[in-house]
Amino acid sequence: MADIDRARVAELAEERLDFRFKAVPAEAWGSTVAEYLAGGPLLDGLGTPLLTLDAGALAHNLAAMAAWCAQAGVGLAPHGKTSMAPALWQRHLDAGAVAITFANLPQVRVGRAFGVGRIHLANTLLDPAGLRWISAELAADPDFRFACWADSVQSVALMSEALRGAPAPVDVCVELGAAGGRTGCRTLPEAVEVARAVHAAPGLRLAGVSGYEGPVGPDASPASVAAVTGYLRTMAELYRQLDGDGLLDEVDRVWVTAGGSAFFDTVAEELAPLAGPRTAVVVRAGAYLAHDDGFYRGISPFGRRGAGEPLRAALHGWSRVLSAPEPGLALLDAGKRDLPFDLGLPVPQLVRGGKVLDGASLSALNDQHGYLRGADVAVGDVVRLGISHPCTAFDRWNLIPVLDDADAASPRVVDLVRTFF
Repeated sequence: MADIDRARVAELAEERLDFRFKAVPAEAWGSTVAEYLAGGPLLDGLGTPLLTLDAGALAHNLAAMAAWCAQAGVGLAPHGKTSMAPALWQRHLDAGAVAITFANLPQVRVGRAFGVGRIHLANTLLDPAGLRWISAELAADPDFRFACWADSVQSVALMSEALRGAPAPVDVCVELGAAGGRTGCRTLPEAVEVARAVHAAPGLRLAGVSGYEGPVGPDASPASVAAVTGYLRTMAELYRQLDGDGLLDEVDRVWVTAGGSAFFDTVAEELAPLAGPRTAVVVRAGAYLAHDDGFYRGISPFGRRGAGEPLRAALHGWSRVLSAPEPGLALLDAGKRDLPFDLGLPVPQLVRGGKVLDGASLSALNDQHGYLRGADVAVGDVVRLGISHPCTAFDRWNLIPVLDDADAASPRVVDLVRTFF
């Protein structure tokens, strides 16, 4: 079982609060996280702008995804980059995740600092110092498992050269891409060539087949689903060819992995039949834990086609009305430095302790202001906002309060989640 240094995670409760953490009021400075929480703080005691998590939604989403994976016959290696929060990684693992996925070396370093024992790097690692560090980590910890990707013979040569004389080999999955997409081999023959190069390279071991279908299907349309399906069938064909040629015999466990937070259902349908005694089919959805009220709400299988129990949005923004300079327009104190905006603007939901904001919208965000239109609000009101795209929400906050119930009249703060970006 993949694990994490639980004592190191628990130590986060002893961190002292101060000016570094914009989510907590000045009256909390000097207290540890545990001491502050022991006082039973309320949402009303926190300032704005603010980002919060909902405890009930987090628990619900963890259980829903674990149940879905078990039914679909796939493993889950959630993308840790979404939250960069060790306490949330621990909850993923406690719910049955087989590994934590990261996107770059700095994220891997955070994972290892908190003792994450099984790491999948969904990227090519070419940094020579980083490769040697990974090799040393593998040599020092027999229980540590790591794999990264490669999509060219050139990258394989660079990796092998960097690992010359290193103490332990590094596992590599050959990455399949698609024309017009992101990284990854563009054709099946090219991917086979890269796989053979990995297999022959000193210091490397071929560990499986990987890819990311997101760029292939940017929306929930039938055309996108069909394109994703075709891509995954090519990935399955690649695995069968490598397995049949004996190129995957160097490792005890072979990975076939794809699946962001949008098409993990299609990944399971197409790839789960490949699973066997030595082969694990693993999806890497990470946004599911926080979910959202925007992009993923529309594209996630749980909402798109009823592929399982619906997820709940766990992230909310809270912003105060600073000005109402003209009819139909109110200026909020949350902007681009506080809330995500790359895949849809925040969604006005309600006034704290008051009415639902039907028909209201945010038309724009500046660095520190939001333009709220069509809302019956007064200066001083605090507005709750739904979030679109959690992957660009967490990175704006190094400490995120967790509420017992974001829908309650007076929510209580029951935890503080520390992030490391």
